[in-house]
Amino acid sequence: MKKIEAIIRTSKFEEVKEALRQAGIEFFSYSDVTGVGNEIRKGELSYRGTVYDTSYIPRQLLTIVVRDINAKKTVEAVLKSAKTGVIGDGKIFVSTLEESYRIRTGEEGDDSLYNK
Repeated sequence: MKKIEAIIRTSKFEEVKEALRQAGIEFFSYSDVTGVGNEIRKGELSYRGTVYDTSYIPRQLLTIVVRDINAKKTVEAVLKSAKTGVIGDGKIFVSTLEESYRIRTGEEGDDSLYNK
């Protein structure tokens, strides 16, 4: 099993969600995150009278757990749908999971990930 964590632009979330659905990935978790990266701008930005601190970058963090055979197509779906070609598009991290359990049934491993 693989755990795929993708940090993407908030504006690309709906496109990524649809791309994952089309790739057969029906479940993932996400949260709003803020980070600091290469896109740092000095100072503040003003929009319609509101001042924003531009040193923090709002993004979405997606956490997706898939069977090994689905890892490549999941990464490719995120890469294609999240890309704008501009600095700040995000990052994808892939790690190996040793164990997984479905709490309700006690199923283990790959069987615990999705309904059959």
